[in-house]
Amino acid sequence: MNIVNYKKYISAETMMGPNSVRILAELLDKYPLQLVSNDMVLDLGCGTGLTSLVIAKETGARVFANDLWISAEENGKRFAKWGVGEQITPICEDASNLHFAKKQFRALISIDSYHYFAGSMGFFQEKILPFIKDAGEVLIGIPGLKDEYTGRAEELLSDWLGDNAYMFKNPKLWKELIGDNDRIESVTTWEMDCFNGAWDDWLAANKKFALDDRKHFETIIKPYTCFVGIYVKIAGGNMA
Repeated sequence: MNIVNYKKYISAETMMGPNSVRILAELLDKYPLQLVSNDMVLDLGCGTGLTSLVIAKETGARVFANDLWISAEENGKRFAKWGVGEQITPICEDASNLHFAKKQFRALISIDSYHYFAGSMGFFQEKILPFIKDAGEVLIGIPGLKDEYTGRAEELLSDWLGDNAYMFKNPKLWKELIGDNDRIESVTTWEMDCFNGAWDDWLAANKKFALDDRKHFETIIKPYTCFVGIYVKIAGGNMA
């Protein structure tokens, strides 16, 4: 996908951290989703809906944009303004207590949010997997710890993240947390390539949190962290 197509939507108002469109672009370029208009995609932790817009435009599918911190009403107004109000359904629910039909979604995408709520063994299989169709796909891009610093998140990141440092995990650990299941065909995790671009866009934003991150970027964020890509292929040959 061409990120330039979304430049006018990417702003201090719509970004809530490192540029989510760059993270999503790498995932979609690496694992293109072949979807049709009646396929449903769950954008879990969509923030201001920027990623939902891109998913809708790039795939043509129907998108359910869920976020706990941004109200459905606020995102709904934004989607209408962007001209995708009929294609995207805004939702405001806790990721640990979602109310969807079993096997409702052809794909699930989560950008810069999954680490907040899914860092425990069993979460994916109990809270996420039931909603994904057979032969479905899951694409996740989140901040994490570089492999060489495994187990040292709280030691290395606490000056920046405080009590939230534990949320940052390396790719290998995220693969273990997804786990094994008869419905899971494969799990792939990696350190993503979009780190510098996504962070540059965010650090240039005139927002309080971006200004705070600038103070720690060279000493903590850049040396020890990465973006972790996660791709899960769900077993089963029937996409219906």
